[in-house]
Amino acid sequence: MIYEDNNRLYLRNASELLEVQAWGENSFRVRSSKYAEYTGRNNALTEKVAMGNAVVTVDEDRHTGQITNGKLTAKIDAFKNLNFYNQKGELLLKGYQRNRIDDMSAGENDEKVNHFNSALNIDSREFKAIPGGDFELKVRFDAAADEKLFGMGQYQQDFLNLKNAKLELAHRNSQASVPFVLSSKGYGMLWNNPAIGDVSFAKNLTEWHALSTKEMDYWVTCGDTPSAIEEQYAAVTGKVPMMPDYAMGYWQCKLRYRTQDELLAAAHEFKDRHLPISVIVIDYFHWPKSGEYTFDKTYWPDPEKMIKELHEMGIKLMVSVWPTVDQTSSHYQEMKEQGYLVQTERGVPITMDFLGNNGFVDFTNPDAQTYLWQLLKKNYADKGVDLFWLDEAEPEYTVYDFDNYRYHNGTNLQIGNTYPVAYSKAIYDGQTEEGNKQVINLVRCAWAGSQKYGALVWSGDIDSSFQSLRNQLAIGLNMAIAGIPWWTTDIGGFHGGVDDNESFRELVTRWFEFATFCPVMRMHGDREPHTEPLSDVGGGKMPSGGATEPWAYGDKVYGIMRKYLNLRENLKDYIRVQMKAAHEKGTPVIRPLFYDFSADKAAWDVENQYMFGSDILVAPVLFEGSKQQDVYLPAGTAWVNVYTKESYAGGQRITVKTPLDQLPVFVRQEAQTGLAPAFTAITQ
Repeated sequence: MIYEDNNRLYLRNASELLEVQAWGENSFRVRSSKYAEYTGRNNALTEKVAMGNAVVTVDEDRHTGQITNGKLTAKIDAFKNLNFYNQKGELLLKGYQRNRIDDMSAGENDEKVNHFNSALNIDSREFKAIPGGDFELKVRFDAAADEKLFGMGQYQQDFLNLKNAKLELAHRNSQASVPFVLSSKGYGMLWNNPAIGDVSFAKNLTEWHALSTKEMDYWVTCGDTPSAIEEQYAAVTGKVPMMPDYAMGYWQCKLRYRTQDELLAAAHEFKDRHLPISVIVIDYFHWPKSGEYTFDKTYWPDPEKMIKELHEMGIKLMVSVWPTVDQTSSHYQEMKEQGYLVQTERGVPITMDFLGNNGFVDFTNPDAQTYLWQLLKKNYADKGVDLFWLDEAEPEYTVYDFDNYRYHNGTNLQIGNTYPVAYSKAIYDGQTEEGNKQVINLVRCAWAGSQKYGALVWSGDIDSSFQSLRNQLAIGLNMAIAGIPWWTTDIGGFHGGVDDNESFRELVTRWFEFATFCPVMRMHGDREPHTEPLSDVGGGKMPSGGATEPWAYGDKVYGIMRKYLNLRENLKDYIRVQMKAAHEKGTPVIRPLFYDFSADKAAWDVENQYMFGSDILVAPVLFEGSKQQDVYLPAGTAWVNVYTKESYAGGQRITVKTPLDQLPVFVRQEAQTGLAPAFTAITQ
């Protein structure tokens, strides 16, 4: 039975109740459950939006119905299938249903067009009961052979178009599942279900799969351009704060500054060399033990003095914190008794084995959020620490047995993908309550909605290779489409770089050039050769990696990096405009060419270039030994090569030279005059 109630469209099919509700501009939220009521959880749909007045119509026999919200219409046909159309009547998304028409309860005059008369007996929505309660869920849609799909977050692969890919809906170190997909057909879909599972964008069907859940929940939107779709998505899940001015500059980090003196020496060296630097970072195990959340006084004897000295040089300080709590730390027992730690379904309640037995803070518990923030406030923020590095945010279980962990809000299988959102929220709320309105914190994972809590996501512990660099380009662009506009990488990769190796020096130079045109430009890495640990206790246990400062790779590389550091500094006014667009509208800072040039069919196929803001086109050098490469210039505007000042008509492919100190960069001709002074840093 199909009916309308409270301006919503419903399908009652035995124990299943499906609801289609207008939710934001040109958008619907779709829920279905076999329980008596929906859970009431909004998951990623946390923003207050005008629900509008949808137009709902149901036929007399209640066999069919439709609901229209702006440009989007959802129709439930006589076979209980749900399909979506744009304002032109074009089919955007069709439920994958394979049943016999004769077996259905359709009325004699009901429309049977586009329904597959099939003996397969496959429904578009499948709730499979799990013994003891709840459901395994599969939601299926017909596939379109010519469709291109983008977004979905961070997966370590080097292709942008996700058509024919299968993705795990789960977080791991260097993998962040952000389940929003944008289609070349003109729609976007958010899988608003934080359950562990997978999605297959196969040739024959698209299938979303949750291993354990209480309900189906997804959100669909449509628009005439990718930007319209992206902005509607940001309106319902949230937008980033306005990025602070300092964060638009260069961030210096390494594994790891071991002492207060080492950190200050590096900071002073930047200033003595007149190199731009905005942020310097203290990495992990500056603490005496995981879960103490304080500086080890043996190696960091006077943090307030150190931070004051940094601030006098115009440098902000970021400090790494982990959600791990050592079993022998001073807070462990209290946190365990209060229920502030992630629980295990089997075995002992130890979730990470690293320099001891550790539990993870359960950030889905609001009281645990408050407890942890108070420690960070007392031992870091009150001492002058400016921003936090929220590491291990997946969280990185020693064993990814997702069915073995339970949170305050439910089992890991059902709600685990919200963990990094809650982690970012805990620190964001603490900082905003202290009056900080421009919060930015580095975090190693995200889910839909993380962006509104000041999450700057980085791509995790990746290897140092050109293949990894190619992966990062695809990742950064798909993260942007997935609604995470603040994103960065470890310049040069994290694992395996050797400072005096010529191949690595080429790699780190190309990566540095690429990072100049990323939302945040941040150096990091576990370089070789390592140093020995300072001691066998406290913060002295851990070794340190080799140097990562720009002068660590020889004079030639240093000269190139110096130029790009100055370019980044020169581009701050331009970057500020792009960050304002991200804050106000949800516009990605970096995005694929099709985002700005959707009418150019060729732009949808380009995966090795991107736009850095509205006016700068970047084609990073992604292969070792490259001397030249082809660049596609989108139609609709003329383009100027920043090195040669030559102007080219759009809609063509050209070949440019790529010496080590140049990556191909083009500027819209109409923006050339305003941006030319900034590029003198690398062209003179």
